[in-house]
Amino acid sequence: MARRGSLSDSSSDAEDSSLSDSELQEAFLRGELKPGLNLVLEERPKRRNDAEGLKQCLSEFRQHLAWVERLDVTLGQVVDTVSQSASNKDAVDPENDFQREMSFYRQAQAAVLEALPRLRKLQVPTRRPDDYFAEMAKSDQQMQKIRQKLKSKQEAMERSEKAKQLRAMRKYGKKVQTEILQRRQKEKKNMLNAVKKYQKGLSDKLDFLDEEQTSSQGNKKGNANQRTKKGPNAKRRYKNQKFGFGGKKKGSKWNTKESFNDVSSFSSKVAHNKGPGKGGKGGKKALNKRPGKRARQKMKSRAR
Repeated sequence: MARRGSLSDSSSDAEDSSLSDSELQEAFLRGELKPGLNLVLEERPKRRNDAEGLKQCLSEFRQHLAWVERLDVTLGQVVDTVSQSASNKDAVDPENDFQREMSFYRQAQAAVLEALPRLRKLQVPTRRPDDYFAEMAKSDQQMQKIRQKLKSKQEAMERSEKAKQLRAMRKYGKKVQTEILQRRQKEKKNMLNAVKKYQKGLSDKLDFLDEEQTSSQGNKKGNANQRTKKGPNAKRRYKNQKFGFGGKKKGSKWNTKESFNDVSSFSSKVAHNKGPGKGGKGGKKALNKRPGKRARQKMKSRAR
């Protein structure tokens, strides 16, 4: 531990006594160097604010040019329009970022307001003309590379957003499909349980068949609506024309009191067999005689 402490002390002394080569050469010429490689200082030089020396250096390199060549503006205290108080060191808290930045902003704004009238008085233009074209700091090739890079980044972001949307849609679709399968399995299980109960005699209700039929009708609601809009197909129309629309068929041709008394459709020619193509005894044969069974079969086979 003592050795480590001695090493740290020697390193700090070496840093404090580190001098440049020029200073060592000057000290050697003055004969101030003692045995060793470094100059040992008796006491550290004191730092002082030499204001007169700084002013003398300033007067040496200062050039007395016109203001339009220098364009420097020096202002004193800037009045805050909000609080109507001068912004000095006491009013502005340097630890408060907002107050500090606002003081900078007011200082710059006051400098601009003072410099603009002086520039207009000297007839110095303060705005760019409409046809002013400034040379770009970067070449067109560099700007093209930047544009392509930005475009590639934007396309990558769009692709990632589209992939996210597709993943979300797939996830939602899988969720809906799983719910449908679970619901179907549940319905099937309930129906099988109801059938088992009916077979065992535990229940005498067949409501599960009605529920199944209702669910199947609900699934095919769209097709049923289309069929109702279009009407019955040709096969259904033919059967309706041939067999009717249901109801009582037996005894439909029986006479009633009203039909017996109704003689509006009576025709003497038809009743006495005097119509066209019909004759009495020795008359001509009927023109619309029905062909025989064999002839009808031949006609059907020809039509096929």
